[in-house]
Amino acid sequence: MSAGLATRPPNGTRLRKPRDAAGRRRMLGLERDAWFLLLPALIPVLVLSVGPLLYGLALAFTDAQSGVTRSTSFTGLSNLADLRLDSLFWDSFKIGIIWAVSVTAIQFVLSLGLAMLLNQNLRFRWLTRTLALVPWAMPEVVVGIMWQLVYNPDAGILNSTLRSLHLTSGHTDWLSSLTLALPAVIVVGVWAKMPQTTVVLLAGLQNVPADLHEAAALDGAGLWRRFTAVTWPAMKPVVLSITALDFIWNFNSFGLVYVLTNGGPGGKTRLPTLFAYQEAFQYGQFGYAAAMGLVMIAVIAVLLTVFLRNRLKEADQ
Repeated sequence: MSAGLATRPPNGTRLRKPRDAAGRRRMLGLERDAWFLLLPALIPVLVLSVGPLLYGLALAFTDAQSGVTRSTSFTGLSNLADLRLDSLFWDSFKIGIIWAVSVTAIQFVLSLGLAMLLNQNLRFRWLTRTLALVPWAMPEVVVGIMWQLVYNPDAGILNSTLRSLHLTSGHTDWLSSLTLALPAVIVVGVWAKMPQTTVVLLAGLQNVPADLHEAAALDGAGLWRRFTAVTWPAMKPVVLSITALDFIWNFNSFGLVYVLTNGGPGGKTRLPTLFAYQEAFQYGQFGYAAAMGLVMIAVIAVLLTVFLRNRLKEADQ
C-alpha cells in the first residue's frame, strides 16, 4: 500500500493528535468545520431556550412589573425572602407534587400493562397500537374541552352513566368540588399522557431478547417469574429514563389544568406553574413570578438528583 493512502487504525487503538504544525492546523480546521455544521441547530436552541431561561432567572432578582414606563431595579434576594413566607405558593407546590407523583405513578403502571398487551401477537394489533396513540395526537386544549363535557354535571357522559347504573341519583359537579376536582384532573392527566409512556415501554419490551424468555419458560418459570427475572431487569434503564422525564413533564403541566379548572375551585388544582402564570400575566409581577420559577427549578433538580441516584444504585446492584 502506498504511503499516500490513509489507513484505518486497528480496533482498540487511539488516534494520536498530530505533533507537526500542519497536522494541528488540519485538526483545528476540522473542529471549526464541525462547529460551523452545528450552528444551524445550536443557534435556535440558544435563542429560543437558553436565552429566555437565563433572562427569566435574572428577573427573579429584580422588581420587574408590567408596564412600559415602570423601571426595573435589582432587588437581590428580596423576592425569594417574600416567597419563603407565601403560603399560597407552597400550597400550590404541594398540589404540584401530588399531581406529578400521582399522574406519573398511575400512568406508568397502566402504560406498562398496555405495552405488555400490545407486545403480544394479537389480532388487529396494528389498529390497537394506533388507537392507543390517539390521546397523544390531541392538543391539550382539545383534551381539556372534551373532558369538560365528560364531567358536565347535567349532560356529561360520566354522570349519565352513573345514573343509568343506579350508582348515583345526583348531578355531581366533578370539576367544582373541593374534594373531587384534583382526582378528576389527575384522571385526565393520566389519560392524556399515557401514550408517550406506552410507546417508550413498548420499545423497551421489544428489545428484550426472546431467547431469554424461552430459556426461562423451559426452566419452568411462570409469567410473573419471567417478568421479574427477565423483563424487569432488562427494562430498568428504560423505566428510569421515562419515569424521570414523566415527572418533569407532569410537574411542568399547564395547559390541561388551565383549560379544565383554571386552578379552581378555591385553588385546589392550582399547580405552581399556573400560580406563576397568574402572578405574572394577571397581576403583572414578573420578578416575583420568575422567583417562583427559580424555586421550582431548584427543588425539582434536587428531587430528581436523589431519585436518579437511588435508582442508579438499584440498577448497579
